[in-house]
Amino acid sequence: MEEKNINSRIDALENKIDLILEYVNQQRLNASVVEDLTADLGIIGKDFYDTAVEELDKRQVEIDLDEVTDLLISFARNIKHFKILMNTLEMAFDLVEEIGPMANEAIIDFTKQLAIFEQKGYFAFIKDIFPIIDNIIAGLTPKDMKDLADNIMIIINTVKDITQPEMLKSVDNAIKVYGNIETENIPSYSLWKFIKEINSPEMKKAMGFGITFLKNMSKNIEKKN
Repeated sequence: MEEKNINSRIDALENKIDLILEYVNQQRLNASVVEDLTADLGIIGKDFYDTAVEELDKRQVEIDLDEVTDLLISFARNIKHFKILMNTLEMAFDLVEEIGPMANEAIIDFTKQLAIFEQKGYFAFIKDIFPIIDNIIAGLTPKDMKDLADNIMIIINTVKDITQPEMLKSVDNAIKVYGNIETENIPSYSLWKFIKEINSPEMKKAMGFGITFLKNMSKNIEKKN
């Protein structure tokens, strides 16, 4: 019984020795791989260094080792900042990827709208406006342009007042009345007939309108003065 226990222990010890030998062999292989990798990197680094030195010498570039050292130290000191910068760039690229499809749709919609404007003749209309602007500019002297600039607010206010519904209605009525008058067959009035017409309700109303208009104009001029 005791001999059997000894054999069991010997077998267990042999298994442990085998595991240890396998581990040592694996470590040796890993060390060999590391040595080979280090040797390869050394060769690559040397080639890179020689190439860099040759290219810098061709371009007559001198490198100060102190400046390189300071640069590396600055880089190491600001690794946190570089990480923040890279995160910001990554978020910016993500945003561009998200906005890209929306921007493409906006461009497509804008192109379609331009096509609609082209079909409706907007661009042709704008093109025909330029000769009009050229004629206006050619017909105005520098003094006219200065006067226009000085009185632009008066012109704008005048246009604003003219475009009021009541004013447009009055102008429309005046144009219609003038259009209904036969300018080639205007009747002649004698003094007596003129006095008689003055007493008519229409003439009294017209004179009242004219007098009221002139009085209000006089008040407006006095107010501005």
